[in-house]
Amino acid sequence: MTQLKKYALLFALIVCANIRAQEATSGNFSLQQSIEYALKHSPNYLNAELDYESAEAKRKEVRGLGLPQVNGSVDIKDYLEIPTSLLPGQIFGGPAGSFIPVKFGTKYNATAGVSASQLIFSSDYIFALKGSKVFMNLSKISVTRNKSELTAQVAKAYYLYVITKDRIKLLEANVVRTKVTYENAKAGNKQGLVELIDVERQEVEYNNFVLERDKAVRSLANIEAMLKFQMGYNINDPINLTDSLSQDVNQFEDLNPKADITRRPDYQLAQAQQSFLDLDVKRLKWGYMPTLAAYGSYQFNKQRNEFDFFSNNNNDPTNKWFKIAIIGATLNINIFDGFQRHYKIQQAKIASLKNSNNLRMIQMNSEAEILTSSINYKSAYINFTNQKKNMDLASHVYEVAQKKYEAGVGSSIEVTLAQTQMITAQVNYYGSLYDMMIAKIDYQKAIGDLAK
Repeated sequence: MTQLKKYALLFALIVCANIRAQEATSGNFSLQQSIEYALKHSPNYLNAELDYESAEAKRKEVRGLGLPQVNGSVDIKDYLEIPTSLLPGQIFGGPAGSFIPVKFGTKYNATAGVSASQLIFSSDYIFALKGSKVFMNLSKISVTRNKSELTAQVAKAYYLYVITKDRIKLLEANVVRTKVTYENAKAGNKQGLVELIDVERQEVEYNNFVLERDKAVRSLANIEAMLKFQMGYNINDPINLTDSLSQDVNQFEDLNPKADITRRPDYQLAQAQQSFLDLDVKRLKWGYMPTLAAYGSYQFNKQRNEFDFFSNNNNDPTNKWFKIAIIGATLNINIFDGFQRHYKIQQAKIASLKNSNNLRMIQMNSEAEILTSSINYKSAYINFTNQKKNMDLASHVYEVAQKKYEAGVGSSIEVTLAQTQMITAQVNYYGSLYDMMIAKIDYQKAIGDLAK
Protein backbone atom coordinates (compact mmCIF):
# COMPACT_ATOMS: atom_id res chain seq x y z
CA MET A 1 0.00 0.00 0.00
CA THR A 2 1.41 3.37 -0.97
CA GLN A 3 1.80 6.26 1.46
CA LEU A 4 -0.99 8.16 -0.31
CA LYS A 5 -3.43 5.27 0.17
CA LYS A 6 -2.46 4.98 3.83
CA TYR A 7 -3.15 8.67 4.44
CA ALA A 8 -6.47 8.45 2.55
CA LEU A 9 -7.56 5.48 4.67
CA LEU A 10 -6.51 7.23 7.89
CA PHE A 11 -8.43 10.35 6.87
CA ALA A 12 -11.56 8.30 6.13
CA LEU A 13 -11.36 6.58 9.53
CA ILE A 14 -11.01 9.93 11.31
CA VAL A 15 -14.00 11.37 9.44
CA CYS A 16 -16.15 8.33 10.30
CA ALA A 17 -15.09 8.52 13.93
CA ASN A 18 -15.99 12.22 14.06
CA ILE A 19 -19.41 11.55 12.54
CA ARG A 20 -20.12 8.86 15.13
CA ALA A 21 -18.89 11.12 17.90
CA GLN A 22 -21.14 13.95 16.74
CA GLU A 23 -24.10 11.60 16.58
CA ALA A 24 -23.42 10.39 20.11
CA THR A 25 -22.65 13.73 21.76
CA SER A 26 -24.80 16.33 19.99
CA GLY A 27 -27.88 15.24 21.92
CA ASN A 28 -30.28 17.31 19.76
CA PHE A 29 -33.26 15.31 18.54
CA SER A 30 -36.42 16.11 16.67
CA LEU A 31 -39.21 13.55 16.90
CA GLN A 32 -38.21 11.96 13.61
CA GLN A 33 -34.54 11.88 14.65
CA SER A 34 -35.52 10.26 17.95
CA ILE A 35 -37.41 7.53 16.09
CA GLU A 36 -34.52 6.98 13.66
CA TYR A 37 -32.06 6.80 16.56
CA ALA A 38 -34.26 4.25 18.34
CA LEU A 39 -34.42 2.09 15.21
CA LYS A 40 -30.60 1.96 15.22
CA HIS A 41 -30.01 1.46 18.94
CA SER A 42 -33.06 -0.15 20.59
CA PRO A 43 -32.03 -3.70 21.65
CA ASN A 44 -35.52 -5.13 21.08
CA TYR A 45 -35.74 -3.78 17.54
CA LEU A 46 -32.18 -4.82 16.75
CA ASN A 47 -33.05 -8.34 17.91
CA ALA A 48 -36.03 -8.35 15.55
CA GLU A 49 -33.73 -7.47 12.65
CA LEU A 50 -31.29 -10.18 13.76
CA ASP A 51 -34.18 -12.68 13.76
CA TYR A 52 -34.85 -11.70 10.15
CA GLU A 53 -31.19 -12.29 9.26
CA SER A 54 -31.36 -15.64 11.06
CA ALA A 55 -34.45 -16.56 9.02
CA GLU A 56 -32.53 -15.73 5.83
CA ALA A 57 -29.67 -17.98 6.93
CA LYS A 58 -32.19 -20.74 7.76
CA ARG A 59 -33.72 -20.43 4.28
CA LYS A 60 -30.31 -20.90 2.68
CA GLU A 61 -29.62 -23.85 4.98
CA VAL A 62 -32.85 -25.55 3.82
CA ARG A 63 -31.99 -24.83 0.20
CA GLY A 64 -28.63 -26.53 0.74
CA LEU A 65 -30.37 -29.84 1.48
CA GLY A 66 -31.22 -30.14 -2.22
CA LEU A 67 -27.64 -29.59 -3.37
CA PRO A 68 -25.13 -32.44 -3.75
CA GLN A 69 -23.72 -33.63 -0.43
CA VAL A 70 -20.01 -34.50 -0.80
CA ASN A 71 -17.87 -35.98 1.98
CA GLY A 72 -14.30 -37.13 2.17
CA SER A 73 -12.98 -39.67 4.66
CA VAL A 74 -9.77 -41.33 5.77
CA ASP A 75 -9.90 -44.38 8.03
CA ILE A 76 -6.88 -46.18 9.51
CA LYS A 77 -7.22 -49.34 11.60
CA ASP A 78 -4.65 -51.11 13.75
CA TYR A 79 -5.86 -54.62 14.56
CA LEU A 80 -4.26 -55.33 17.91
CA GLU A 81 -5.81 -58.76 17.46
CA ILE A 82 -6.62 -59.82 13.91
CA PRO A 83 -10.24 -61.06 13.71
CA THR A 84 -10.63 -64.85 13.80
CA SER A 85 -12.93 -66.72 11.44
CA LEU A 86 -14.12 -70.32 11.78
CA LEU A 87 -13.75 -72.48 8.68
CA PRO A 88 -15.40 -75.88 8.28
CA GLY A 89 -12.94 -78.62 9.31
CA GLN A 90 -13.89 -80.72 6.29
CA ILE A 91 -11.94 -78.35 4.05
CA PHE A 92 -8.77 -79.43 5.74
CA GLY A 93 -9.75 -83.12 6.03
CA GLY A 94 -11.30 -82.88 9.46
CA PRO A 95 -14.52 -84.54 10.64
CA ALA A 96 -17.89 -83.18 9.54
CA GLY A 97 -19.30 -80.50 11.79
CA SER A 98 -15.92 -79.41 13.09
CA PHE A 99 -14.41 -75.94 12.70
CA ILE A 100 -10.89 -74.63 12.50
CA PRO A 101 -10.13 -71.05 13.75
CA VAL A 102 -8.22 -69.07 11.16
CA LYS A 103 -7.03 -65.42 11.21
CA PHE A 104 -7.41 -63.51 7.95
CA GLY A 105 -6.10 -60.07 7.02
CA THR A 106 -3.23 -57.82 7.96
CA LYS A 107 -2.47 -55.87 11.10
CA TYR A 108 -2.97 -52.45 9.45
CA ASN A 109 -5.82 -51.39 7.19
CA ALA A 110 -6.35 -47.97 5.55
CA THR A 111 -9.25 -46.65 3.52
CA ALA A 112 -9.45 -43.22 1.87
CA GLY A 113 -12.14 -41.96 -0.42
CA VAL A 114 -14.90 -39.54 -1.31
CA SER A 115 -18.67 -40.08 -1.31
CA ALA A 116 -21.53 -38.03 -2.72
CA SER A 117 -25.32 -38.11 -2.54
CA GLN A 118 -28.03 -36.20 -4.36
CA LEU A 119 -31.65 -35.85 -3.35
CA ILE A 120 -33.72 -36.42 -6.48
CA PHE A 121 -37.28 -36.18 -5.17
CA SER A 122 -38.65 -35.47 -1.70
CA SER A 123 -41.98 -33.82 -0.93
CA ASP A 124 -40.65 -32.74 2.47
CA TYR A 125 -37.83 -30.85 0.76
CA ILE A 126 -40.20 -29.16 -1.69
CA PHE A 127 -42.44 -27.93 1.10
CA ALA A 128 -39.45 -27.04 3.27
CA LEU A 129 -38.38 -24.59 0.55
CA LYS A 130 -41.87 -23.09 0.41
CA GLY A 131 -42.07 -22.99 4.19
CA SER A 132 -38.74 -21.18 4.46
CA LYS A 133 -40.10 -18.41 2.21
CA VAL A 134 -43.20 -18.09 4.38
CA PHE A 135 -40.99 -18.02 7.47
CA MET A 136 -38.94 -15.23 5.90
CA ASN A 137 -42.15 -13.27 5.37
CA LEU A 138 -43.15 -13.87 8.98
CA SER A 139 -39.80 -12.53 10.19
CA LYS A 140 -40.08 -9.49 7.92
CA ILE A 141 -43.56 -8.68 9.22
CA SER A 142 -42.29 -9.14 12.78
CA VAL A 143 -39.65 -6.46 12.10
CA THR A 144 -42.39 -4.15 10.80
CA ARG A 145 -44.51 -4.79 13.89
CA ASN A 146 -41.59 -4.05 16.20
CA LYS A 147 -40.93 -0.87 14.24
CA SER A 148 -44.55 0.22 14.66
CA GLU A 149 -44.49 -0.52 18.40
CA LEU A 150 -41.19 1.28 18.93
CA THR A 151 -42.29 4.31 16.90
CA ALA A 152 -45.46 4.62 19.00
CA GLN A 153 -43.55 4.28 22.28
CA VAL A 154 -40.94 6.89 21.32
CA ALA A 155 -43.55 9.32 19.97
CA LYS A 156 -45.67 9.08 23.12
CA ALA A 157 -42.68 9.62 25.40
CA TYR A 158 -41.43 12.49 23.20
CA TYR A 159 -44.79 14.30 23.25
CA LEU A 160 -45.16 13.79 26.98
CA TYR A 161 -41.72 15.31 27.52
CA VAL A 162 -42.46 18.32 25.29
CA ILE A 163 -45.87 18.92 26.90
CA THR A 164 -44.46 18.63 30.43
CA LYS A 165 -41.62 21.00 29.59
CA ASP A 166 -44.11 23.52 28.18
CA ARG A 167 -46.18 23.22 31.34
CA ILE A 168 -43.10 23.87 33.46
CA LYS A 169 -42.55 27.14 31.59
CA LEU A 170 -46.10 28.22 32.41
CA LEU A 171 -45.69 27.19 36.05
CA GLU A 172 -42.41 29.10 36.25
CA ALA A 173 -44.18 32.22 34.99
CA ASN A 174 -46.82 31.72 37.67
CA VAL A 175 -44.11 31.34 40.33
CA VAL A 176 -42.47 34.59 39.27
CA ARG A 177 -45.79 36.43 39.22
CA THR A 178 -47.01 35.15 42.60
CA LYS A 179 -43.62 35.82 44.16
CA VAL A 180 -43.90 39.48 43.20
CA THR A 181 -47.41 39.63 44.68
CA TYR A 182 -46.24 37.87 47.82
CA GLU A 183 -43.29 40.26 48.26
CA ASN A 184 -45.60 43.24 47.74
CA ALA A 185 -48.00 41.85 50.36
CA LYS A 186 -45.19 41.49 52.88
CA ALA A 187 -44.06 45.03 52.21
CA GLY A 188 -47.64 46.26 52.62
CA ASN A 189 -47.98 44.39 55.90
CA LYS A 190 -44.92 46.13 57.28
CA GLN A 191 -46.53 49.44 56.40
CA GLY A 192 -49.81 48.41 58.01
CA LEU A 193 -51.68 48.38 54.70
CA VAL A 194 -52.13 44.60 54.37
CA GLU A 195 -53.33 42.18 57.04
CA LEU A 196 -51.10 39.28 58.06
CA ILE A 197 -53.74 36.73 57.04
CA ASP A 198 -53.63 38.10 53.50
CA VAL A 199 -49.83 37.81 53.47
CA GLU A 200 -50.10 34.19 54.56
CA ARG A 201 -52.64 33.46 51.86
CA GLN A 202 -50.28 34.96 49.29
CA GLU A 203 -47.47 32.81 50.69
CA VAL A 204 -49.64 29.69 50.37
CA GLU A 205 -50.45 30.68 46.80
CA TYR A 206 -46.77 31.15 45.99
CA ASN A 207 -45.79 27.87 47.68
CA ASN A 208 -48.47 25.99 45.72
CA PHE A 209 -47.03 27.15 42.42
CA VAL A 210 -43.50 26.28 43.57
CA LEU A 211 -44.63 22.77 44.57
CA GLU A 212 -46.44 22.26 41.27
CA ARG A 213 -43.37 23.43 39.36
CA ASP A 214 -40.99 21.20 41.32
CA LYS A 215 -43.31 18.21 40.89
CA ALA A 216 -43.42 18.81 37.15
CA VAL A 217 -39.61 19.10 37.03
CA ARG A 218 -39.24 15.73 38.81
CA SER A 219 -41.80 14.22 36.48
CA LEU A 220 -39.83 15.57 33.51
CA ALA A 221 -36.71 13.75 34.71
CA ASN A 222 -38.63 10.46 34.83
CA ILE A 223 -40.11 11.07 31.37
CA GLU A 224 -36.64 11.84 30.00
CA ALA A 225 -35.29 8.58 31.44
CA MET A 226 -38.20 6.68 29.89
CA LEU A 227 -37.59 8.30 26.50
CA LYS A 228 -33.87 7.49 26.62
CA PHE A 229 -34.72 3.89 27.46
CA GLN A 230 -37.13 3.64 24.53
CA MET A 231 -34.51 5.14 22.21
CA GLY A 232 -31.64 2.98 23.48
CA TYR A 233 -29.89 6.22 24.45
CA ASN A 234 -27.26 6.38 27.19
CA ILE A 235 -29.14 7.31 30.36
CA ASN A 236 -26.28 9.55 31.57
CA ASP A 237 -25.81 11.53 28.34
CA PRO A 238 -27.63 14.88 27.99
CA ILE A 239 -30.47 15.13 25.51
CA ASN A 240 -32.26 18.10 23.99
CA LEU A 241 -35.58 17.75 22.19
CA THR A 242 -35.86 20.35 19.46
CA ASP A 243 -39.52 19.94 18.45
CA SER A 244 -42.07 22.15 20.16
CA LEU A 245 -45.82 21.75 20.40
CA SER A 246 -47.16 21.75 16.88
CA GLN A 247 -49.07 24.81 15.81
CA ASP A 248 -51.70 22.65 14.11
CA VAL A 249 -52.88 21.03 17.36
CA ASN A 250 -55.80 23.45 17.25
CA GLN A 251 -56.86 22.11 13.86
CA PHE A 252 -59.14 19.08 13.86
CA GLU A 253 -58.18 16.27 11.49
CA ASP A 254 -60.99 14.10 10.19
CA LEU A 255 -59.87 10.48 10.67
CA ASN A 256 -61.44 7.71 8.60
CA PRO A 257 -63.20 5.28 10.99
CA LYS A 258 -63.25 2.54 8.32
CA ALA A 259 -59.66 2.51 7.12
CA ASP A 260 -58.01 -0.47 5.45
CA ILE A 261 -56.73 -2.98 8.02
CA THR A 262 -54.48 -4.93 5.65
CA ARG A 263 -51.54 -2.60 6.41
CA ARG A 264 -51.58 -3.56 10.09
CA PRO A 265 -48.52 -5.72 10.96
CA ASP A 266 -50.50 -7.98 13.32
CA TYR A 267 -53.08 -8.68 10.60
CA GLN A 268 -50.33 -9.38 8.06
CA LEU A 269 -48.64 -11.64 10.60
CA ALA A 270 -51.82 -13.66 11.12
CA GLN A 271 -52.24 -13.97 7.35
CA ALA A 272 -48.67 -15.23 6.98
CA GLN A 273 -49.23 -17.73 9.80
CA GLN A 274 -52.34 -18.94 7.97
CA SER A 275 -50.29 -19.52 4.83
CA PHE A 276 -47.70 -21.40 6.88
CA LEU A 277 -50.32 -23.68 8.49
CA ASP A 278 -52.09 -24.37 5.18
CA LEU A 279 -48.73 -25.27 3.70
CA ASP A 280 -48.10 -27.68 6.58
CA VAL A 281 -51.35 -29.51 5.79
CA LYS A 282 -50.24 -29.92 2.15
CA ARG A 283 -46.79 -31.08 3.26
CA LEU A 284 -48.25 -33.85 5.38
CA LYS A 285 -50.59 -34.97 2.59
CA TRP A 286 -47.71 -35.13 0.13
CA GLY A 287 -45.73 -37.11 2.68
CA TYR A 288 -47.19 -40.32 1.29
CA MET A 289 -45.11 -39.79 -1.85
CA PRO A 290 -41.86 -41.80 -2.09
CA THR A 291 -38.44 -40.26 -1.58
CA LEU A 292 -35.69 -40.91 -4.11
CA ALA A 293 -31.98 -40.23 -3.61
CA ALA A 294 -28.84 -41.22 -5.52
CA TYR A 295 -25.44 -41.85 -4.03
CA GLY A 296 -21.94 -42.92 -4.99
CA SER A 297 -18.50 -43.41 -3.48
CA TYR A 298 -14.96 -43.96 -4.69
CA GLN A 299 -12.35 -45.33 -2.28
CA PHE A 300 -8.87 -46.77 -2.06
CA ASN A 301 -8.04 -49.52 0.40
CA LYS A 302 -4.64 -50.79 1.50
CA GLN A 303 -3.64 -53.56 3.91
CA ARG A 304 -0.18 -53.81 5.46
CA ASN A 305 1.56 -55.85 8.08
CA GLU A 306 3.68 -52.78 8.85
CA PHE A 307 2.54 -49.21 9.41
CA ASP A 308 3.67 -47.79 6.06
CA PHE A 309 0.94 -46.67 3.65
CA PHE A 310 2.99 -44.30 1.50
CA SER A 311 5.00 -46.88 -0.41
CA ASN A 312 3.41 -48.68 -3.35
CA ASN A 313 4.30 -51.84 -5.24
CA ASN A 314 1.77 -53.24 -7.66
CA ASN A 315 3.57 -56.62 -7.65
CA ASP A 316 3.09 -57.03 -3.90
CA PRO A 317 -0.58 -57.37 -2.84
CA THR A 318 0.29 -56.15 0.69
CA ASN A 319 1.89 -53.03 -0.76
CA LYS A 320 -0.81 -51.99 -3.19
CA TRP A 321 -3.87 -49.68 -3.10
CA PHE A 322 -7.11 -51.39 -4.13
CA LYS A 323 -9.96 -49.39 -5.68
CA ILE A 324 -13.53 -49.53 -4.43
CA ALA A 325 -16.27 -47.76 -6.43
CA ILE A 326 -20.02 -47.86 -6.01
CA ILE A 327 -23.09 -46.03 -7.23
CA GLY A 328 -26.69 -46.58 -6.26
CA ALA A 329 -30.08 -45.15 -5.54
CA THR A 330 -32.49 -45.42 -2.64
CA LEU A 331 -36.26 -45.33 -2.98
CA ASN A 332 -38.21 -45.03 0.29
CA ILE A 333 -41.93 -45.79 0.16
CA ASN A 334 -44.29 -45.25 3.07
CA ILE A 335 -46.47 -48.39 3.07
CA PHE A 336 -48.10 -48.31 6.50
CA ASP A 337 -47.28 -46.12 9.52
CA GLY A 338 -50.11 -47.02 11.86
CA PHE A 339 -52.21 -44.04 10.65
CA GLN A 340 -49.71 -41.65 12.27
CA ARG A 341 -49.55 -39.32 9.28
CA HIS A 342 -53.34 -39.37 8.93
CA TYR A 343 -53.79 -38.03 12.44
CA LYS A 344 -50.97 -35.55 11.99
CA ILE A 345 -52.92 -34.18 9.03
CA GLN A 346 -56.03 -33.90 11.19
CA GLN A 347 -54.06 -31.95 13.83
CA ALA A 348 -52.59 -29.66 11.16
CA LYS A 349 -56.08 -28.99 9.75
CA ILE A 350 -57.38 -28.10 13.21
CA ALA A 351 -54.44 -25.74 13.80
CA SER A 352 -55.20 -24.08 10.44
CA LEU A 353 -58.89 -23.68 11.33
CA LYS A 354 -58.02 -22.21 14.72
CA ASN A 355 -55.70 -19.67 13.13
CA SER A 356 -58.42 -18.84 10.61
CA ASN A 357 -60.72 -18.04 13.54
CA ASN A 358 -57.95 -15.96 15.11
CA LEU A 359 -57.53 -14.10 11.83
CA ARG A 360 -61.21 -13.29 11.83
CA MET A 361 -60.96 -12.13 15.45
CA ILE A 362 -57.99 -9.91 14.62
CA GLN A 363 -59.95 -8.44 11.73
CA MET A 364 -62.91 -7.61 13.99
CA ASN A 365 -60.62 -6.23 16.73
CA SER A 366 -58.74 -4.14 14.17
CA GLU A 367 -61.93 -2.64 12.75
CA ALA A 368 -63.15 -1.90 16.29
CA GLU A 369 -59.77 -0.41 17.25
CA ILE A 370 -59.72 1.89 14.22
CA LEU A 371 -63.28 3.03 14.92
CA THR A 372 -62.59 3.49 18.64
CA SER A 373 -59.33 5.39 18.12
CA SER A 374 -60.99 7.74 15.61
CA ILE A 375 -63.83 8.39 18.06
CA ASN A 376 -61.35 8.86 20.92
CA TYR A 377 -59.43 11.39 18.85
CA LYS A 378 -62.60 13.35 18.10
CA SER A 379 -63.63 13.28 21.77
CA ALA A 380 -60.10 14.23 22.85
CA TYR A 381 -60.09 17.17 20.44
CA ILE A 382 -63.44 18.44 21.74
CA ASN A 383 -62.18 18.08 25.32
CA PHE A 384 -58.93 19.82 24.37
CA THR A 385 -60.70 22.85 22.88
CA ASN A 386 -62.97 23.10 25.92
CA GLN A 387 -60.08 22.78 28.35
CA LYS A 388 -58.14 25.43 26.44
CA LYS A 389 -61.07 27.81 26.79
CA ASN A 390 -61.33 26.95 30.48
CA MET A 391 -57.63 27.57 31.01
CA ASP A 392 -57.75 30.93 29.23
CA LEU A 393 -60.88 31.86 31.20
CA ALA A 394 -59.40 30.71 34.53
CA SER A 395 -56.21 32.67 33.81
CA HIS A 396 -58.25 35.78 33.07
CA VAL A 397 -60.30 35.34 36.27
CA TYR A 398 -57.10 34.96 38.26
CA GLU A 399 -55.55 38.09 36.73
CA VAL A 400 -58.71 40.10 37.46
CA ALA A 401 -58.85 38.81 41.03
CA GLN A 402 -55.18 39.63 41.49
CA LYS A 403 -55.60 43.15 40.15
CA LYS A 404 -58.69 43.75 42.31
CA TYR A 405 -56.77 42.58 45.35
CA GLU A 406 -53.80 44.80 44.54
CA ALA A 407 -56.19 47.74 44.05
CA GLY A 408 -57.74 47.06 47.46
CA VAL A 409 -61.23 46.19 46.13
CA GLY A 410 -60.85 42.41 46.27
CA SER A 411 -60.09 39.77 48.90
CA SER A 412 -57.21 37.35 49.19
CA ILE A 413 -59.75 34.50 49.44
CA GLU A 414 -61.01 35.40 46.00
CA VAL A 415 -57.43 35.33 44.69
CA THR A 416 -56.73 31.94 46.30
CA LEU A 417 -59.91 30.44 44.85
CA ALA A 418 -59.08 31.81 41.40
CA GLN A 419 -55.56 30.43 41.71
CA THR A 420 -56.85 26.93 42.56
CA GLN A 421 -59.20 27.03 39.60
CA MET A 422 -56.40 28.17 37.29
CA ILE A 423 -54.04 25.38 38.41
CA THR A 424 -56.78 22.81 37.88
CA ALA A 425 -57.59 24.26 34.44
CA GLN A 426 -53.90 24.15 33.43
CA VAL A 427 -53.53 20.53 34.54
CA ASN A 428 -56.68 19.59 32.64
CA TYR A 429 -55.52 21.47 29.54
CA TYR A 430 -52.17 19.73 29.29
CA GLY A 431 -53.77 16.40 30.10
CA SER A 432 -56.30 16.87 27.30
CA LEU A 433 -53.54 17.95 24.90
CA TYR A 434 -51.57 14.79 25.63
CA ASP A 435 -54.70 12.63 25.33
CA MET A 436 -55.45 14.13 21.92
CA MET A 437 -51.95 13.55 20.57
CA ILE A 438 -51.86 10.01 21.95
CA ALA A 439 -55.27 9.27 20.42
CA LYS A 440 -53.91 10.28 17.02
CA ILE A 441 -50.83 8.07 17.46
CA ASP A 442 -53.09 5.17 18.44
CA TYR A 443 -55.13 5.72 15.27
CA GLN A 444 -52.03 5.80 13.09
CA LYS A 445 -50.84 2.60 14.74
CA ALA A 446 -54.30 1.01 14.29
CA ILE A 447 -54.25 1.59 10.53
CA GLY A 448 -50.60 0.46 10.20
CA ASP A 449 -49.29 3.91 9.35
CA LEU A 450 -46.39 4.05 11.83
CA ALA A 451 -44.11 1.53 10.13
CA LYS A 452 -43.66 3.10 6.71
